[in-house]
Amino acid sequence: MAVVAELAGWNALLVFCLSAAGVIPLAGLIGDATEHLAAHTGPKIGGLINATLGNAAELIITLLAINKGLLELVKASITGSIIGNLLFVLGLSILAGGVKNGIQKFDRRHTTNSNILLTIAIFGLVTPSLFSHSTASGISQKVEALSLSVAAVMIFLYIVGIYYSLKSKSGALTPHVVEETEHAAWSVKKSVIVLALATLGIVVMSEILVGSVEEVVASSGISEFFLGIILVPIIGNIAEHLVAITTAVKNKMELSMEIAVSSSLQIALFVAPVLVFVSLLMGNPLTLVFNSFELAALGAAVLTSYFVSADGESNWLEGIALLAVYVIFALAFFIFPA
Repeated sequence: MAVVAELAGWNALLVFCLSAAGVIPLAGLIGDATEHLAAHTGPKIGGLINATLGNAAELIITLLAINKGLLELVKASITGSIIGNLLFVLGLSILAGGVKNGIQKFDRRHTTNSNILLTIAIFGLVTPSLFSHSTASGISQKVEALSLSVAAVMIFLYIVGIYYSLKSKSGALTPHVVEETEHAAWSVKKSVIVLALATLGIVVMSEILVGSVEEVVASSGISEFFLGIILVPIIGNIAEHLVAITTAVKNKMELSMEIAVSSSLQIALFVAPVLVFVSLLMGNPLTLVFNSFELAALGAAVLTSYFVSADGESNWLEGIALLAVYVIFALAFFIFPA
């Protein structure tokens, strides 16, 4: 329907909605294919596969957005993915798990370590913004150089984190594999074919979605910033979000928290730095300079998720509290677009 709507020249908002809906099952297929593929490799390599391909849909959408010059949409989606995982996904997971199982306990040391690594990643992500906001104008080249340097350091930290995760029993960057999968229902060949076809489908859907953004912004009054910070992350990561929620319902809250935190870590340490370098090759340089709204949201999300997980237990009220913070930010982003 999205392809038909695009070829027929239908209303841009309808094209956007149909293409967004088309991304969701394709992202789910990528998630299924990677899990079945990981079942053939063992938990550690499987975790690496999941970590690498877990954000494939959003990465494709943002790459196409960079190619179109929609840099504000891309930067907003980076911020939106992190706060969405830490507030929206974690909030829904804790709420659903709490309603089903009551108070849920987990290893607070492991969760705290993951939050510490996330805090370090966020510091790296916002450093160019802080220097850009605190110095005089005319420093765009220096900010671009700083963004590239920070991106290189963060990719190094990501590689080291992956290495540590593979050497240890578990790690924040490769937390969830196929723990509940006793045998792989799909062969390697089928997994690779489904993965390739789903990826191709997402490329087509993302091209249509990104192509309709500017007209949607012009006709609907919804800002490019709001689309990037709220809608794009939910669309691109909905399959992983559902895994986190269902895991919490099964009373595996520690694993659910790891999914949310690790996805945020992958965005901060891998996706964002890769986008900085790729944007340079595309001729639309992306800098890691975020506005004050985004910086406040990032800081609040990391701090709130830390306090929720610091005591080693969760309940449904904490889930509602996280969702409330997310809704407050969403309303602010909608009413006062950057």
